Amino acid sequence: MTLKAAFIGLGAMGAPMAGHLHAKGLLAAVGNRTQARADALAGELGVAAPSLAEIAASCDVIALCVSADADVIGVVEALAPSLKAGAIVIDHSTVAPATATKAARLIAEAGGSFLDAPVSGGVEGAKNGKLSVMVGGDADVLDRARPVLEAYGARITHMGKVGSGQATKAVNQVLVAGIAHAVTEGLALGEALGLDADRLIPTLAAGAAGNWFLDKRGATMLRNEFSVGFKLALLHKDLGIVRGIATDAGTDRTIIEQSLADFAELMSQGYGDDDISALIRLKRAS
Repeated sequence: MTLKAAFIGLGAMGAPMAGHLHAKGLLAAVGNRTQARADALAGELGVAAPSLAEIAASCDVIALCVSADADVIGVVEALAPSLKAGAIVIDHSTVAPATATKAARLIAEAGGSFLDAPVSGGVEGAKNGKLSVMVGGDADVLDRARPVLEAYGARITHMGKVGSGQATKAVNQVLVAGIAHAVTEGLALGEALGLDADRLIPTLAAGAAGNWFLDKRGATMLRNEFSVGFKLALLHKDLGIVRGIATDAGTDRTIIEQSLADFAELMSQGYGDDDISALIRLKRAS
């Protein structure tokens, strides 16, 4: 039986993810806080843009990708009263593990199942259907939901119980922040030394310094193009969650704290909507 899926949250990540579901013949409906955006994509794809209650009552799998913990709980609370028996709710947002646990409880009480499944791979990964999906929840629920996740996921990994996906994303965001610091600081030095970017970046990428961020953002940041990817205000939000997780775990928070301070400084200067590669602004010689 073909699953009937919906996607809620149609931002830079969610809209292309919904598009991949449509391409696989799985998408029945879309939803968004701003109804006009949902209506526009629904019209483009030829699907419905009904209320959350109608989505809950009619769909087998409901995926969401929203901005904040409160948004996740708000969507789940709107879905729960009308949720179709046996439906699966998949949350691709980045939130606290405790939020995932609360959402799972609310969905279970409504007769459904919940997976916390944050993603990594950036806007490019969403557009190309090549995201890494880190999943927390029951393995059998994941198996049932896999056709949906495979529409936009290149790697789908079951990390454990509900909350494990968000814990994995916390680790991911520490690495993302640390790599951003290293690459921006290094390229600022190369720039100050007068090295040619067209030679420098591929040379670095071919050796031990090679990484996704250097490859995807190195050239653009040196051209002062910062509208290409993940907004630094969103990483700042994520790292606020990660700080709490790391504090509870008792691990070092050097990268987390430095990143929070630096991104807050950039946000105060009006750069919150810039890609995280805008960190190079603080690394350059003053």
